[in-house]
Amino acid sequence: MSKSKNYIFNDQTLMYEIRKRSKLSRIIKSATVFAASLGMAVLYFWLYTSVFGLELPKTALLKKQNAEWCSKMEVMNRQLDGYEDVLASLQMRDDDIYRSIFGMHEIPAEVRNAGFGGVNRYAHLEGVDQGGLLKSTTLRMDILTKKSYVQSKSFDEVAQLSRRAGDMASCIPAIPPINPDPTKYRLSSSFGYRTDPVYGRSARHTGVDFAMKPGNPIYSTGDGVVESVKFEFFGYGNQVVIDHGFGYKTRYAHLRNIGVVEGMKVKRGECIGESGNSGKSTGPHLHYEVIYKGSPVNPSNYYDLTITTEEYATMVQNTADMSEKLTLHPSHRPKSQTRS
Repeated sequence: MSKSKNYIFNDQTLMYEIRKRSKLSRIIKSATVFAASLGMAVLYFWLYTSVFGLELPKTALLKKQNAEWCSKMEVMNRQLDGYEDVLASLQMRDDDIYRSIFGMHEIPAEVRNAGFGGVNRYAHLEGVDQGGLLKSTTLRMDILTKKSYVQSKSFDEVAQLSRRAGDMASCIPAIPPINPDPTKYRLSSSFGYRTDPVYGRSARHTGVDFAMKPGNPIYSTGDGVVESVKFEFFGYGNQVVIDHGFGYKTRYAHLRNIGVVEGMKVKRGECIGESGNSGKSTGPHLHYEVIYKGSPVNPSNYYDLTITTEEYATMVQNTADMSEKLTLHPSHRPKSQTRS
């Protein structure tokens, strides 16, 4: 076994003497010192954390930093509460006031909620966010950002329509569809529930009926575009539907002749056909409807039958004169459509 020299001082001879020590004894001594040091470290850690309830410096630093970030996120969440209240107010005013004024449909809830839900987009935060605060704050910020974008686009649409506000007055169906000469018509049926004149059961009447002789001119009640021209044997017979924009449409049914075609632009007071008795009808009359945002509304809330026949005739003549000026050639006018 190999040996190493170790010099020690002999206090009796006052000389250094060589003491030989084996390598094994040196290893054992080193191992003993290391084990003792490790034991002391473990004992210190146990006493520091378990007995005295203290934290390691690094743990304390990390907890302090975590508390600071949690405080910042709580402040951010309070600010988000305020932003969400403001955005909710804007959304309500947008749907109930701005979009309603211009006849625009409300934005569906699933669109306003920006399509969130059903997909876990924040799974990567679950392992590092034990309390869920980081995940919930991130989710709220993303939702608020997308909702704000949707609202911004809505305001852009409203602003675009507001620039055409002057056109709205001429597009709303605000006059009677006939010249209100009391000697030539009578209101035979009003808006609402009534007994069906053909089937005899109670049914909702979605317009008003003007009983009159066939051949009376029928006029568009507002500027718009002819959406459809068709015939229904067991329904409205010859009918015209005009889209006025801003959420408004009008229907003119049971006509004898139709003087417009689909896609044609018409002005308020422009003749679109003649009254008749086509389709499911018990007598010659005009069935007139006002449709707002897809639902029939009472037409009598929009027109004034007390207007004089002279005033109405003057308006019709002014419209005809304007149309004549805009028409380059008579051949550009569509031929009337007649169905029996």
